[in-house]
Amino acid sequence: MTDTPLFKVSGFSKFYGNRIGCKDVSFELWPGEVLAIVGESGSGKTTLLNCLSTRLMPTAGSVEYRMRDGQFRDLYHMSEAERRFLMRTDWGFVHQNPADGLRMTVSAGANVGERLMAIGDRHYGKIRETATDWLTRVEISTDRIDDQPRSFSGGMRQRLQIARNLVTGPRLVFMDEPTGGLDVSVQARLLDLLRGLVNDLGLAAIVVTHDLAVARLLSHRMMVMKDGYVIEHGLTDRVLDDPREPYTQLLVSSILQV
Repeated sequence: MTDTPLFKVSGFSKFYGNRIGCKDVSFELWPGEVLAIVGESGSGKTTLLNCLSTRLMPTAGSVEYRMRDGQFRDLYHMSEAERRFLMRTDWGFVHQNPADGLRMTVSAGANVGERLMAIGDRHYGKIRETATDWLTRVEISTDRIDDQPRSFSGGMRQRLQIARNLVTGPRLVFMDEPTGGLDVSVQARLLDLLRGLVNDLGLAAIVVTHDLAVARLLSHRMMVMKDGYVIEHGLTDRVLDDPREPYTQLLVSSILQV
């Protein structure tokens, strides 16, 4: 890790009328670090993720991102075109439902290749070669490269979505319940794959999950949310093994009883 954060969030809030989506959230994320945001349904974690990734406009606060030239830019002072370019190149977003992050009516190879074309690659042979390599990395048989994702299982679609996001070598990936809706055996395989890729590529990631086992396996640090507020924040093992807040203790104990 460098001695400079990649992502700085300060006083971040989102309101829906009088209802709190999230309030007064501040943290820094470092290169190569994985932060898990956990909490039950309605805690504000998905609202926060959508604001951080510029899919929703915040009500207050700032999010600064360190660009490749080393300069920090406030995401909400960028133009819409600049933010879209970041999402296509330097960032990835892995949806809980892979269909939201894939083009279901074009081939698996084209789904991966599209991201490469967005950063200027035009050589068909090289794009296909890179797509083939990434299918292998996410454990999809290369003879499926010309098949459409709608013929894939849920686990394969999620692995394809991961390949599509990582092919451009992003520095930051947002993940919204990446194992949600998958069978337990498929979840375990996907988590092993994700952990390996994050480590190998030195990615920073922000992962939203209600599953504390996912948080433990993937993240270095963890924020616990309740009613829109961050109520506990610390190293993942510390938060899970020695939770300080009653709500966190309840979350952890309820998992252990299952």
